[in-house]
Amino acid sequence: MTPQRSPLASPADRLVLFVADGLRADKIVQPEGQDRAKFLRRIMKEEGTWGVSHTRVPTESRPGHVAIIAGFYEDVSAVTTGWTMNPVNFDSVFNQSHHTWSFGSPDILPMFQHGASDPDTVETFMYPPEFEDFAGEASHLDTWVFDHVKELFASAKKDKDLNKKLRQNKIVFFLHLLGLDTNGHGFRPHSEEYHNNIKLVDQGIEEITKIMEEFYGHDGRTSYIFTADHGMNNRGGHGDGHPDNTRTPLIAWGAGIRGPRKTGLGHDEFSAESDLIEWQRDDVLQADIAPLMSTLIGTDFPVNNVGELPVTYLKEDERFRAEAVFANAREILAQYQVKHDEKERDELFFRPFQPLSGLNAPDAFVNDIRDRIEAGEYIKAEILSQELIQLSLRGLRYFQTYDWLFLRGIITAGYVGWCMYCLVFVIKYYMLARPTEKLLSKSGAWFMDILSISVFITLGSMIWIQNMPLMYYAYSLFPVYFWNQVLRHRNTLMAGLQLATESGWGVFLLGIATFILTMEALVYSFFKREVLSVCFIFLAIWPVVASKRMRSEHLKLSLAWIGACSCTSVFTLLPVEKGEDINLVVLGGIASLILGAGLVWVLISSSRINRRLSTIMVIQLLAISFSMVLVYSTSQSLRQREGLPFVNQALSWAIVAFSTFLPFVYRGRPTDDYLARLLTICLAFGPLTVLLSISYEMLFYVCFCTTVLLWLEVEREIYRGTRVSVVRSLMVNDIRAALFFLFFINVAFFGTGNVASLGSFSLESVYRFVTIFDPFMMGTLLIIKILVPFFVVSAVLGVISTSLDLQPFSLFLAVMTVSDVQTINFFYFVSDYGSWLEIGTSISHFCIAELFIIFSIILFLLSRLLVGHLAIPRLIKEKTT
Repeated sequence: MTPQRSPLASPADRLVLFVADGLRADKIVQPEGQDRAKFLRRIMKEEGTWGVSHTRVPTESRPGHVAIIAGFYEDVSAVTTGWTMNPVNFDSVFNQSHHTWSFGSPDILPMFQHGASDPDTVETFMYPPEFEDFAGEASHLDTWVFDHVKELFASAKKDKDLNKKLRQNKIVFFLHLLGLDTNGHGFRPHSEEYHNNIKLVDQGIEEITKIMEEFYGHDGRTSYIFTADHGMNNRGGHGDGHPDNTRTPLIAWGAGIRGPRKTGLGHDEFSAESDLIEWQRDDVLQADIAPLMSTLIGTDFPVNNVGELPVTYLKEDERFRAEAVFANAREILAQYQVKHDEKERDELFFRPFQPLSGLNAPDAFVNDIRDRIEAGEYIKAEILSQELIQLSLRGLRYFQTYDWLFLRGIITAGYVGWCMYCLVFVIKYYMLARPTEKLLSKSGAWFMDILSISVFITLGSMIWIQNMPLMYYAYSLFPVYFWNQVLRHRNTLMAGLQLATESGWGVFLLGIATFILTMEALVYSFFKREVLSVCFIFLAIWPVVASKRMRSEHLKLSLAWIGACSCTSVFTLLPVEKGEDINLVVLGGIASLILGAGLVWVLISSSRINRRLSTIMVIQLLAISFSMVLVYSTSQSLRQREGLPFVNQALSWAIVAFSTFLPFVYRGRPTDDYLARLLTICLAFGPLTVLLSISYEMLFYVCFCTTVLLWLEVEREIYRGTRVSVVRSLMVNDIRAALFFLFFINVAFFGTGNVASLGSFSLESVYRFVTIFDPFMMGTLLIIKILVPFFVVSAVLGVISTSLDLQPFSLFLAVMTVSDVQTINFFYFVSDYGSWLEIGTSISHFCIAELFIIFSIILFLLSRLLVGHLAIPRLIKEKTT
């Protein structure tokens, strides 16, 4: 693509970009901001233009900076590639400059240097990674940046070559200020540390501005832009589409920037109570900042820019604005033309984008705008250019989503085919007493295979001819294979249906309705966690309603179940925004010690465990006790700003490693009691949960483990009265256990205060293990914290399978059969339009639902290694007595 720029002289020779990482817009705009950001707010009222920059999801540092500096929204998957390397190199404002000096974090700066066509164009000054320590106050990171900028200009007074470089045109200074993000994660955005850091940033920007103005002799050729890559929620996290994460400040002043206007336009409820209400607020999308910077210093627009030049930020020069917007329109139109030509070349049945076809062809638009500029009709030319931008963006969107119907169709067919394939497998091997299905004739099987191959070849040919991505072949292969297998075994489905309707069609339809309502309730729980608390009410009375034996012979067990369900139901009613409360962590630890010690005593008294296993359990209880001491000690050290003591850090890792791997080292004996083994697993993760807790997480873990262990006992007792054989086939009623499992998986996730969002997790949880910024280590610890309850319920499901005289994997395969019903819901909820909160939430829901399935498979297989070999002998012994 041919780079585009305005043919007129630029208003500025140099640009200074300040990015305050993790700064929420309300911290500047709201009334209390006048005490924190006196210089910036004076600029907003007296010198420059301001507004809110609305970011896209994921609200993370990498995609935020790419949008600001390169002008396009990076693919969501790019955030998984890390912060320091690019999936593909890209053009940026820095790359188009004559020279860029960048100061700040080693997590952000290198990717723009790697992305430059000439790496020497972008010069980086970075502090060491170990400076990013969440254990202490982090404003020193910003002080480091400001000091090094000052040193640069001080050196220029002695270094003639540097002085000459600094005085050329089309140069950029980029100051990445990470202190706010680090303090926000460490102390949360309402903390004194976060607010004081805003003051430091404000004062630093004022000093840098004065130094630069003095260095350049107040020549009026410097433009300044202040913004943030993303905001931060009240929990100290970001990543999703919540307004606290997507609203960031944008303040521009200096050369080429319009001064403030007292019109009071652009305000909504966000700034309605601010003392800035009388000044005009000009909001932009985050990618719009890149074309603004290019326009100010007269460089080519980044070739992949999709930002729209915010003309309200430019001085009132009609011709300059018209030419600038026209250049912006040509640059986006060039991208549209590339996409158009690709689709026209490759598509079998090409359908053009009608608004830019025929009489409205792009050339006609461009010629019309150029003629109006030459005729001096600048306002009309600007309006037409903006219209061309909108049409080009719509056209880009049209071609980017050109294959959506095809993709959604084959992916849906794949999901449904997978569910049906699992159902066939379960019916054939676990429901039917013997494989009695009438197999297809050899000719019928050949016909089915030939038909499937023909369908795949047809789809593959379309993909190849249309030059679609390689992944599309996999998308097509899966549904073809699954449906081939389903159709080959259609008699199995019919046999399963006949078996399911033996009790009557009314009972069968009632069961289907109950299943659908349950699955939809689980889907709705992603939006309203309180739904899970309502479900617990029904679960609490289930044993009493389901079995007379539970009402009469096992009243204590029923009462314990009701109490456990009631206690666990409380956690999905608690607010998700929780601060650190070590007292609750310690209380959870004490509860685990009391219940754990009580169960150990019961098992010893009833001779259900041997001395070796009881000794292991006592050691586990001691490990939990020591973890509580470490949590309290580490918390005090961090609170007093003394950092993470090395001894505490080493002991935390050592205890977790010892306790977590103990069940894998001692895997038990065939004579070990199933409940003792499950208790060992629960206690093994106790120290890890304590050390990763900041509030009521450990209390939840205790209540959750108690509830699922009681679920096991209730299922055993209800089934004990109806046992008919040693090993039986799966029945329709067993789907209840699969639904219970899915319910407890949802509770495991939402019970610790999470919301269904990729940005709902607080880094504060990992500070007993690591405080130096390490996104992958920290992310791994957070994921492990979430997965611990998943592992426990997976282990319990394995024991329930055997307790109900089922084959080990039968119940879990039933879970796999129904679990994708939830995923299909979220697949169709995924949206890329509407508010960024809606978009981010829809993406998060789908990803989390998909991960639930993946993690459940892995953890169930892992749990079978620990409990499968010892549960079967115990239960067979029971049956023979």
